[in-house]
Amino acid sequence: MTVFDSRVDIARLRSGHGVKWGALEPGTLGAWVADMDFPVAPVIRQRLSEVTDHGYPHWPGGDPVVAAFRDRMVARFGWEPAPGRTRVFTDLIQILQVIIEVATSPGDRIGVYLPNYPPFLASIARAGRQIVSVSDPADLAGCALLLLVNPHNPTGRVFRRDELAALADAAAEHDVIVLSDEIHADLVYAGHQHVPFASISADAAARTVTATSATKAFNIAGLRCAVAHVGPASIRAALDRFPLDYFGQPSTHGRVATVAAWREADDWLAGLMDVLTANRAQVTRWAAALPWDTRYREPAGTYLAWLDFAPLGTDPAGLLEEKALVRLGRGADFAPETASFVRINFATGPDVLTQILTRITEFL
Repeated sequence: MTVFDSRVDIARLRSGHGVKWGALEPGTLGAWVADMDFPVAPVIRQRLSEVTDHGYPHWPGGDPVVAAFRDRMVARFGWEPAPGRTRVFTDLIQILQVIIEVATSPGDRIGVYLPNYPPFLASIARAGRQIVSVSDPADLAGCALLLLVNPHNPTGRVFRRDELAALADAAAEHDVIVLSDEIHADLVYAGHQHVPFASISADAAARTVTATSATKAFNIAGLRCAVAHVGPASIRAALDRFPLDYFGQPSTHGRVATVAAWREADDWLAGLMDVLTANRAQVTRWAAALPWDTRYREPAGTYLAWLDFAPLGTDPAGLLEEKALVRLGRGADFAPETASFVRINFATGPDVLTQILTRITEFL
């Protein structure tokens, strides 16, 4: 069994190619980009080394990512994806952009729960579609597409089955296609459960594109590999009309790492969740001791904490980077109305997390 190593070498991270630490000024600590600081699971490294010296890939049994995705959904979430509907892409942003183009038209309304992941919001805006804030299933009226991020980024909310069922009913009533981003599904804490949206009902399965990847839970984002299970027949037909390889292909390394993660690295993931659970508890204690109501709710999933730092002004993350030498996620990037919030990534070593929180406290 793999023993999870929670030690973090900041010098190594700063000297590499990762933006989370490479983009920082010397001496600044990073808790912004949603990457983890932990070394990749040894079995993933081993599988990558086994294919490094080979050329073009050969998959005699079919794409191994598709099979690994199917088996993981069945074993971990009790959902069996329909055969022949899974496609492999490079990342979830590509999936979103493709689905926007084939499922909506310029000017169409796309529902999202705000605040939301900034690259998603930017993709919708660049495509000339309207962002509609969803706070209730009734808000889906008039939308062509619902972008559901579950578990949610940045708040860490994990939608309950009854909440998803209400959304599914509204999507059916208003004939809305659903793109369900479930990339954080493996990062759900004890007492909570991830439910794939497509598993809610036959109608939900028929109108949902499920997008996921091993990259978040297993810290392999740079290897670029994602999966889309395409429920709507109209979208499958639209994708089939594009030329072969029009959307490109993930590398052999991305595929091999994904398969290794989903099939062989669950012991590493269990160790990770132990560390994240302890880190989450530390953030919760720290937030409770702050001298104002941060509106913090302990996340049910992800490794992200979302807090209101209104006493520090309209750009608290910018102020903390300048004065406390800690870079956090800026609330304004997730929604204009959450400019006073910060997002803290606590997927780091316990000692590093302590330094980050201590620097903030000392500045306050």
